[in-house]
Amino acid sequence: MTKLSLRLGNALLSMFVRLGNLGDAWYVFGKMEERDVFSWNVLIGGYAKNGYFDEALDLYQRMLWVGIRPDVYTFPCVLRTCGGLPDWRMGREIHAHVIRFSYDSEIDVVNALITMYVKCGDVCSARVLFDGMSKRDRISWNAMISGYFENGEFLEGLMLFSSMREFGFFPDLMTMTSVISACEALGDERLGRALHGYVSRMEFYSDVSAHNSLIQLYSAIGSWEEAEKIFDRIQCKDVVSWTAMISGYESNGFPEKAVMTYKMMELEGVMPDEITIASVLSACTSLGLLEMGVKLQHLAERRGLIAYVIVSNTLIDLYSKCNCIDKALEIFHRIPDKNVISWTSIILGLRINNRSLEALIFFREMKRHQDPNSVTLMSVLSACSRIGALMCGKEIHAYVLRNGMEFHGFLPNALLDFYVRCGRMAPALNLFNTQKEDVTAWNILLTGYAQRGQGALAIELFDGMISSRVKPDEITFISLLRACSRSGLVTEGLGYLNSMESKYCIVPNLKHYACVVDLLGRAGLVKDAYDFILSLPVKPDSAIWGALLNSCRIHRQVELGELAARHILETDDRGVGYYVLLCNFYSDNGRWDEVVRLRKIMIEKGLTIDPGCSWIEVKGNVHAFLSGDNLHPQSKEINAVLEGFYEKMKAAHPSKSERYTVNEVNDSKAEIFCGHSERLAIAFGLINTAPGTPIWVTKNLYMCKSCHDTIKFISEVVRREIAVRDTEQFHHFKDGRCTCGDENYLGET
Repeated sequence: MTKLSLRLGNALLSMFVRLGNLGDAWYVFGKMEERDVFSWNVLIGGYAKNGYFDEALDLYQRMLWVGIRPDVYTFPCVLRTCGGLPDWRMGREIHAHVIRFSYDSEIDVVNALITMYVKCGDVCSARVLFDGMSKRDRISWNAMISGYFENGEFLEGLMLFSSMREFGFFPDLMTMTSVISACEALGDERLGRALHGYVSRMEFYSDVSAHNSLIQLYSAIGSWEEAEKIFDRIQCKDVVSWTAMISGYESNGFPEKAVMTYKMMELEGVMPDEITIASVLSACTSLGLLEMGVKLQHLAERRGLIAYVIVSNTLIDLYSKCNCIDKALEIFHRIPDKNVISWTSIILGLRINNRSLEALIFFREMKRHQDPNSVTLMSVLSACSRIGALMCGKEIHAYVLRNGMEFHGFLPNALLDFYVRCGRMAPALNLFNTQKEDVTAWNILLTGYAQRGQGALAIELFDGMISSRVKPDEITFISLLRACSRSGLVTEGLGYLNSMESKYCIVPNLKHYACVVDLLGRAGLVKDAYDFILSLPVKPDSAIWGALLNSCRIHRQVELGELAARHILETDDRGVGYYVLLCNFYSDNGRWDEVVRLRKIMIEKGLTIDPGCSWIEVKGNVHAFLSGDNLHPQSKEINAVLEGFYEKMKAAHPSKSERYTVNEVNDSKAEIFCGHSERLAIAFGLINTAPGTPIWVTKNLYMCKSCHDTIKFISEVVRREIAVRDTEQFHHFKDGRCTCGDENYLGET
């Protein structure tokens, strides 16, 4: 091909760049017999517009090297590139070129410099340039105002906006959308309504962009009805309009409306973008609409939207919360450039799907690629709490202190909750003493005392809370009533219930009533508990009937227990915990036909019980033991240790020896509802720790009576403290005794 003339080459360059065909544009550029500044400007601008910032800067350097002098059109393109990277050092260098080539008085060039500096986070330099301009246009004002907003300096931006008219400039659509977005970030409803009134008098009010900004504003401040009115007034809604309304519904707690609006959008033939898909997926997550979420994934894949990390992150959240964690892992591994939200989503997903050990593994992997944020750390602390990974939690605490994050949001309370759940009350109290003004901190500590059955300490703490003038909330009384229930403090518990509304202006809800039923039932006042249910001003839920059923199980009240069982199945036929409780009730009373019937119903409904699993941390490493696990490298030693204890128990208690022999029915029940996995963990701990060292075990199911008696015996023989936290509470064994008073475990196995 012969060389192209300057005129033809520039024409072809302009055409290919407008079409986004940079390959052909580069080919034409190479075939031109000569090039002028226009040729270079077109190609530099094309690369910058399409996001090839490094290539655009390289072209600019080549242009200078071949001796082409930049003009007033060159610098806006190059400066846009510096802002897009962002590259503050290169931007400063280009600023020097602007001065050297005497373009520092050109308004378009100075506007581009202002934009570059604010994109690079240097608002001060941008303001110096702005103040030094002898002549400004509306773009100058817009660049500086939006620059303040982009860098979080909202008040400075609003002050500049208010002075804009004093200098004879009236805001345009770009100005107002920027100011409205700032008002949205501030959450200032009064200012937002004033801006709405101001915009409604402007000639551009009919523009869809103005309406879209107002929808986002009203959604952000919780005035979704006002957002609806604006949305309904838009005659030609674009994808941003629909997305703003969908995300507004979702963020305001109306996922049903969000899904409905999306379906209307589909009927209108408007194709969603990545933000739309992410917003609808969040709504599907809230509603548990797995099938619709799968369809949205397929749509995202067809339209190439799955490449956006926001879509993939939302899919991870959906699948995690719909108990499809393997699908979530598949999506996660397909993300090429994972961000902190990607890692946090999968870590939290693994935690809520009871795969906490994997969550910790993913967290260690994350730290090689990405710095965690406070939400990540809270998710990991929750996983540590679940499996009793004390050393890992302490490492996170140290990381928090090193990085000055000890006062970030809910992180202090997450650390407090971690120590409480791991049974380490001394460091928990140290943390608590630094955040006594937060009611959540008091509630966490109260919950810890409740789990340990330390009602007297809970009452003492509550009194301290009142004397510190911290106002209790609903959760405070749930923890307090639970503590009273576990400690048999009936009079005190009823007193707190009666004082809730009269003294603290808190109306008791169903959770409080369930605690009172448990309080009365555990104390043997089962008939009083039933009478209390009948006197309630609201309809009892399954939790209340479950509390009564558990009391009937403990105190062998068969007739009343069957009544509670019928009510449970009427109100909640999918709660796995209630089926376990019902099976325990019937098995304890020899009604194995009912146990078989309930197990059949569970299978038909697809309800499964997690296999028994226990965790123990030894020398900083967490070890997991599943029921019947023979794959552990030390299985033979573990089983030998346990067999030795069983033989000693038979010799010490010959009348109870049949409890420790294989009994098909009882063993089947225990394997389902307890699993005995804590025995394996304790034996492992005895083998691998020094004599006298306390052993801490966490398990995912209730402890059965057989395990409870076994561990009591072991603690007496080995003269060690053994702590087991099951799904309900802490059991601290020492010298053959347990702090639960032999009450809080599954019935006779």
